[in-house]
Amino acid sequence: MSVTAPPEPRTGTGRRSSAPVSREKVRARRDARNGWTLLAPSLIILGVMVGYPAVTMVWQSFTDFTVKNDLLGTAPNFVWFDNYVDLFTKSDFPAVLLRSLTLMVVLTVLIILGGVLIAVLMTRLSRAWRIIVSVGLLLAWAMPPLTATVVWGWMFDTNYGVVNHLLNTVTGTDDWTGHGWLENPLSFFFVLTIIIVWQGIPFVAFTTYAGLGQVPAEVLEASSLDGANGFKRFRLIVFPYLRSILTVVLVLQIIWNLRIFTQVYSLQERGGLASETNVLGTYLFRQGVGEFGATAAIGVVMVILLLALSWGYVRTTLKEEEL
Repeated sequence: MSVTAPPEPRTGTGRRSSAPVSREKVRARRDARNGWTLLAPSLIILGVMVGYPAVTMVWQSFTDFTVKNDLLGTAPNFVWFDNYVDLFTKSDFPAVLLRSLTLMVVLTVLIILGGVLIAVLMTRLSRAWRIIVSVGLLLAWAMPPLTATVVWGWMFDTNYGVVNHLLNTVTGTDDWTGHGWLENPLSFFFVLTIIIVWQGIPFVAFTTYAGLGQVPAEVLEASSLDGANGFKRFRLIVFPYLRSILTVVLVLQIIWNLRIFTQVYSLQERGGLASETNVLGTYLFRQGVGEFGATAAIGVVMVILLLALSWGYVRTTLKEEEL
């Protein structure tokens, strides 16, 4: 009687068990190679369009590079942090920075609140009114910033503005005749706020309105039957659905409102005092011609500021992608 030997166990070091592992490694290398091949054109474009200017700006901020160096072909001198020290100690930059941050906060709060309220309102309107409101928002959103500033500038014009005419009509006096809205910094920023908020609300309204469509109607109906009022329904049910959307919108609004230029510059050209109404963008533009080193330092500070303000959103996004 013969006895058959049992089959040899397949261990982790055996040929059959190592083959799938090798195939997985080959597949992973192939996927990584294909991924980098597809990303290569985008990385090259980003490197040329973003990386090179950014590196050049940082380098120039540590030099006394001016237009003379460019014309004479001479190399600038490294001054290290002198441009940054002069920026914060010998210029109006701290006041401009504080003014820009304050304006950014006011604009962002008004735009977010206005956009969310209009989005909620649109859910309560009939189809016809919703279309009318949507068309009005689209017209405001589609209008170029320079065109919108010119139109609002005419409305607040010192001699022929319709706003002065209406105020004279309402008050029954001629006190508003010849009133210059752009001559005073406070009224200048009042007009500027109206223009930017008017054009910023449509984006927030449309984005939030799209997000409101994700909220289950059954949950809202059940909360109404339980006696929750409108504010509680929005805070406890609607807001969690909108949190990620509003976070993105908030970061975008912060960035956009901190680097406004067209509206401020256009209103300054219509009579505003540039020295009292400059923000970061116009302050950078109005620096001395060819002072590349000093202006590069301003640009670096703006980039660092924007990165710091948007870092919370970037960190949250990375955590969500890891889950």
